[in-house]
Amino acid sequence: MGRPGTRSKLEQAAGAFSSNWRNPNLRRAQLSFLGAWTAEWAFTVALGIVAYNEGGAVALGLVGLLRMLPSAVLAPVLSPFADRGRRERVLVTVSLLRGAATAVAALVIAAAGPVIVVYALAVLSTIAATLFRPAHSALLPTLSRSGYELASANVVRGLLDSIATLVGPLIAAVLLAVADVSVVFVVAAAASFWAALLLFRVRYDAPPRPPAPRPNLLKEAADGLRAVGRSPDLQLILGLAAAQSMTRGALTVFSVVVAIELLGMGESGAGALMAAVGVGAVVGSLAASLLVGTGRLGAWFAVGVGLWGLPVALVGVFPEQTAALLLLAFVGVGNALIDLAGFTLLGRLAPDAVMARIFGVLESLVVVSIGLGSILASGLIAWFGLEAALIGVGLVCPVLAVLSWGRLRRLDRAVGALDDDVELLRRVPMFQPLTLPAIEQIARRLQPVHVAAGRAVFAAGDVGERYFVISEGEADVIGDGRVVATLGAGEGFGEIALLRRTRRTATVVARTDLRLEALDGERFVEIVMGYGPSARAASEGVDHQLGRYAPQGGIGDLPGQEGAET
Repeated sequence: MGRPGTRSKLEQAAGAFSSNWRNPNLRRAQLSFLGAWTAEWAFTVALGIVAYNEGGAVALGLVGLLRMLPSAVLAPVLSPFADRGRRERVLVTVSLLRGAATAVAALVIAAAGPVIVVYALAVLSTIAATLFRPAHSALLPTLSRSGYELASANVVRGLLDSIATLVGPLIAAVLLAVADVSVVFVVAAAASFWAALLLFRVRYDAPPRPPAPRPNLLKEAADGLRAVGRSPDLQLILGLAAAQSMTRGALTVFSVVVAIELLGMGESGAGALMAAVGVGAVVGSLAASLLVGTGRLGAWFAVGVGLWGLPVALVGVFPEQTAALLLLAFVGVGNALIDLAGFTLLGRLAPDAVMARIFGVLESLVVVSIGLGSILASGLIAWFGLEAALIGVGLVCPVLAVLSWGRLRRLDRAVGALDDDVELLRRVPMFQPLTLPAIEQIARRLQPVHVAAGRAVFAAGDVGERYFVISEGEADVIGDGRVVATLGAGEGFGEIALLRRTRRTATVVARTDLRLEALDGERFVEIVMGYGPSARAASEGVDHQLGRYAPQGGIGDLPGQEGAET
C-alpha cells in the first residue's frame, strides 16, 4: 500500500482510523496504549499532589527528578529485551509490573503509610513505563505494511495518547474533588492491568531475528547507541525530542504551582490545566489525521516542537485562567504533531534489529529531560519567579525548531524517495507479505541499473548474483531462441537462480530503455527466505514457474507470479 494519490484528505483521515480498527492486532495494541497512558497521566497528577503536600514546589521537582533518573539509566539497558523476542510479551510484563506497583502505592496511601514507600513504588512504576513505549513503538512497524500505514498507526496512537492526556488528568481531578488520592492510584492500577490483558491477546507472525546469544545487555544497549551515533538524522530527532521532554517535565511543576499560586484554582486545578493539554491533543490528533499522506513530516515535527514551548512562555505573559487553559490546549496540538511525525520518522530511520533499543535511547532521553525539566522549573521559580520561569523555559523549543527547519526538510525528501522504492517493491508478490522494516531493508540496499534498449541484462549460463525489479521500461525473457515473456514496470526477475543456486537458464533483454533496481543476491535470500510468509510466497512462485514452463522447453526460471528468471 503506497501513499494515497487521488483520495481526498478526509478519506485519508478516515482510512487512518479504520485500518487500525479492522486489524485485530493493531486494535488491541492501540487500546493497550490507551490504558497504559491513562494510567500514567492519572498516576503523575496524583503523585504530584502527594509530593506538593509533603514539601511544596521544591519537593515536587525533586520527586520528579528522582523518579526519572533510575528509569533514564535502565531504559537503554532493558530495551534489548524487546529486540530479542516477541515485543508484545515485553509489554504484557511491563503493564503487570506497573499495575502491581501502583496498586501497592494505593494501599500505602490509604493506610497513611510512609510517603517514602510511595516514592519508591513510583520509581519502580516509572522504570517499567520507560520500557513500554520503546517496545510498543518497535511493535507498530511490524504490524504495518507501508510508511502510510505506519503513519496511520502513529496518528491513531497519537489520538489515544491525547485522549489519555485528557482522560487521565480529568479522572484525577474528579476523584481528587470527591475522594482521597489513593482512589486515583487504584484507577491507574486497573488501567495498567487492562492494558496487559489486551496485549496478551495479540497474535502475529514475528519477523525473522538471528538466534539470540547469551544475554549481554550492556553490549546490546551499546549497539543501539552506536546506531544513533552513525545517523545524524536520528540524532536530530532525538535531540528535539529531548528539548520537548524538558518542557514537559517543567510543565508538570508549572501546572501545580500555576494552578495553586498564580490562578487560585486549588489542587484540582492542576488536573484541569493538564486536561486542557489533553483537549488540545485530541483536536490536534484529529487534525493530524489529515497529514497521514503528507511528505512533510519533518516540517510538521518542527511545528509540533515549537508548539510545546511557545504557549508555555505566553502563559507567563498572560497569567489568567482562561488564557492559560487556551494556551495549554495548543501544547496538546503540538504533542499530536510530534506523535505523528516524530515516531513515524524514527520508525522509518531505525534499523529493525535495534529498533527497540533506539526507542529505548529515546525513552532514556525523555526521562532524563523530564526530570531535569522538573528540577529546572523548581529552581527557576525560586530564583526568578514563576512568570520569568515560564517565559525562559517556553522559548527553548521554538528556537530549536527554527534552527532545525532546513535539515528536517531534507529528511522529508529522503523519506519520500524511500516511500517510492517501497511502493515499487510492494508490486512484486513475494515481497507483499514482508513487514515494513523488512521491505525497507531491501529498499535501502537497492542499486539503480540502466540498460539500453537491445542490450542484455544477463544471459543464459551467467552466474546469478542479483535480483532485479523494473522501475521503468520493458524487457523480454528469451528461452530456446524465442521470447517467452515480456516484463514491465513493477515486475521482478532473477529469483530462481538465487533460491535454487543454479545458473541463469534464460536471457533477459531490454525491449526499451530499462531502469532497474538491483538487490544483492545474498541479501535477497536472507530477507525473503528468513520470514515465513514471504518464503512460502517465493517457494510457491518458483514451483509454479518450474511446473508451468519446464514441460514446454525445460526453462525453469521464466516469469510466473513472482517475476521472471532466476
